[in-house]
Amino acid sequence: MLNFADAADRLARSIGRAVSWLIVPLIFIIMFDVITRKIDIIRDWSADITIATGYSISFILQDMQWHIHGILLMFAFGVGYLTNAHVRVDIFREMASHRTQAKIELFGLLFMAVPFLCLALWKSVDMVALSYHQGEGSESLVGIPWRYVIKTCLPIGFVLVLAAAVATLIRTIVYLYGSEENSKRAEDDIQYFTDKTVLPKVSLEDDILAKPAGER
Repeated sequence: MLNFADAADRLARSIGRAVSWLIVPLIFIIMFDVITRKIDIIRDWSADITIATGYSISFILQDMQWHIHGILLMFAFGVGYLTNAHVRVDIFREMASHRTQAKIELFGLLFMAVPFLCLALWKSVDMVALSYHQGEGSESLVGIPWRYVIKTCLPIGFVLVLAAAVATLIRTIVYLYGSEENSKRAEDDIQYFTDKTVLPKVSLEDDILAKPAGER
């Protein structure tokens, strides 16, 4: 089970990290589009191309910007979850013990994350199929056509997040209920545990134990 979790982890991490390099061309595309729209010669040249071909360089660049944003977002969800880089809005979990945090994560994965991701994956495939059959294109007549191509990133992204969720689910189960050796190995690979060095010195368990018996 842990070997399968490691394989799912590598899949989500490797693709997410590789796609993260798209941030570099995205920066240049945004800079080029913003700067060249202020230069009369390039703006007139772009207008001539639009008249001749029916496609606008400016609109294509704008479409490419949010297309790349979408790819980065969907493909980075998995590695973001594995590295605990996403936002966690909690007050009590972060001060709990590792086992308590693992139980909370297990409940969330089993009854919320995995069912939702399976549903989202199913519906996203329908969205891509509908977009393809409709011949959906850019909202602008002079933008990028073939909208179904970028929408294909939805199911791929959900597969990567699901792989990350399954990897974490397996490791959490092994950590809680596996043998001592496997539990230690799983704990080493789990990254959602709170870094105690950034928290107050007293956790919830310590605070409860420190109180007199009559106040507990």
